[in-house]
Amino acid sequence: MKIGILTSGGDCSGLNAVIRAIGLAASANIKNAELVGIPDGYGGLIRGESYPLKREDFEDILDKGGTILRTSRQPFKKMTLAEEDGTSRLQKMCANYRKMGLDCLFTLGGAGTHKTAALLCMEGCNVIGVPKTIDNDIYGTDVTFGFRTAV
Repeated sequence: MKIGILTSGGDCSGLNAVIRAIGLAASANIKNAELVGIPDGYGGLIRGESYPLKREDFEDILDKGGTILRTSRQPFKKMTLAEEDGTSRLQKMCANYRKMGLDCLFTLGGAGTHKTAALLCMEGCNVIGVPKTIDNDIYGTDVTFGFRTAV
């Protein structure tokens, strides 16, 4: 099983801890799990960039700030608009999801990240959204990671 992980939107504490938790859980519970990091959030997925994540990449990251995958903001409102080449960012992300051979994609982010994740799901991509926001404003969650530290 090939699992992608990306962090999107603003930076907050806890991102590396969640990346580590996903990596350790997948390694321990999924036979032949293959983890890939997608750099710069949805920007990396739009460009088709990824790299293998090995256990040593996420073992010692709990005390590091930010995210080892880096993050960026991609405006949700622009995801379905055609760009100069005639395709939308959403179309590019779906195509790259398939080219990468992903079985599942973890998206760590806030409200915009989850709106985009929903678009990917509607296009047939398997996505697990992990709520991350210092604003604690994602519908259906009591507390998101990053919020308590920000308070």
